[in-house]
Amino acid sequence: MTRQGSTGNVIAALCSFFLPGLGQLVQGRFLKAVVLFVLSGVLWIFVLGWIVHLWATLDAALWRPRS
Repeated sequence: MTRQGSTGNVIAALCSFFLPGLGQLVQGRFLKAVVLFVLSGVLWIFVLGWIVHLWATLDAALWRPRS
């Protein structure tokens, strides 16, 4: 059972901190990982990629699988 604050979520959050979407990929959420990765790349052109970096990190840290 994965819950908020579990070791898996902490590792996923650290992965997403370094590469947006990587934490979601570690958690098995492929589509969300691709969306965050592409969105981050596009927004870094406009110096707004840090927003997606934070979003990806928080999303990975707070994610709970459906029961």
